[in-house]
Amino acid sequence: MQPGINRHRMRAGVVALAIAVTAGTFAGCKRGEAGDAKAESAPAPTTVGTENVVVLTQAELASGPAISGNLQAAQEATVRAQIGGTILQTFVDEGTRVSTGTLLARIDDRTIRDQYLSARSAVTSAQSAAEVAQRNLERSERLATAGAIADRDLETARSQNIAAQSQLADAKARLTLQDKQLADAQIRAPFSGIVSKRQANSGDVVQPGGELFRVVDPTSMRLDASVPASQLSAVKVGAPVSFSVSGYPDRTFEGKIMRINPIADPTTGQVRVAVALPNAGNNLVGGLFAEGRVASERRNVLVAPTSAVDVTGIKPFVIRLKDGKVERVEVELGLRDEESERVEIKTGLTKGDTLLIGAARGISPGTPVRVSTPADTPVAKS
Repeated sequence: MQPGINRHRMRAGVVALAIAVTAGTFAGCKRGEAGDAKAESAPAPTTVGTENVVVLTQAELASGPAISGNLQAAQEATVRAQIGGTILQTFVDEGTRVSTGTLLARIDDRTIRDQYLSARSAVTSAQSAAEVAQRNLERSERLATAGAIADRDLETARSQNIAAQSQLADAKARLTLQDKQLADAQIRAPFSGIVSKRQANSGDVVQPGGELFRVVDPTSMRLDASVPASQLSAVKVGAPVSFSVSGYPDRTFEGKIMRINPIADPTTGQVRVAVALPNAGNNLVGGLFAEGRVASERRNVLVAPTSAVDVTGIKPFVIRLKDGKVERVEVELGLRDEESERVEIKTGLTKGDTLLIGAARGISPGTPVRVSTPADTPVAKS
């Protein structure tokens, strides 16, 4: 009986082991299927391009009212004829660089020169008569002291001396006038600069006050512009101004406010300001259109493009990409630079944070996001 019982027990153990293996295999299959189902239910990351992300950095940010206008030379003079006559010769053309006193043109001065010589002769004659009258007066005063002449003769000598001195003064004044007119026949540059316009030619007959030349100093330009009266508190004499100028799209020029009109225009509510722009390299020329902004406040801060900030709600917020997922972050804003379209982020973010911009800002918070690179872009096969 014992061998039969053992065989029966062995058969039962094999059956139990088979059942256990089968159950384990079935459970393993169930767990594998559950894992596969869970893996299949996880959403795939949304891919955005590098043009839809921006990384926060520290940068210098400035704010202030915008201004614009046309440039003109800070120092400009219209040289006019002081006397009438025929222009004998011109010595410069438009664009010629001149120094103070450079001869620009010469007017026929023959008549004036004759008048000058006559006036000089009159001065010589009057000088001689005045000296004789002075000596006669001195002699009469000595004789009168000694009682040798009557008081009437002394008064006569005094009157003759006064008349002679007056005639001398008149002759000198006429000589000074003729000397000035003689000098006015030589048209000279009032300061160092460049001849920007010439309206005189040899043979032209000019009248006093007629425009002959225009001279400008190109080393300094001026911009006359306006700012709203409401922003006048942000404008001060000496405040820096950054400009972009037509003709130089990739360059920025710096100037300073030199004058502020004390009266606002009652119609437009604008206040006129004058801005000086150094032009040592003579790159700028009058007539160019310039636009810029008064840098009333300038700080080195954490900045973000204004396109990354949503300000339509109660509190501004941004869409940040962190640990591969999208999240909404409320921020506090500071300075705003309208020209460069950047804004200061005071709180809520740190340097190096990645923000979504453009269409990517519409991705829902919590969504996994992957930023593609140019290497991820598939290449079309020919």
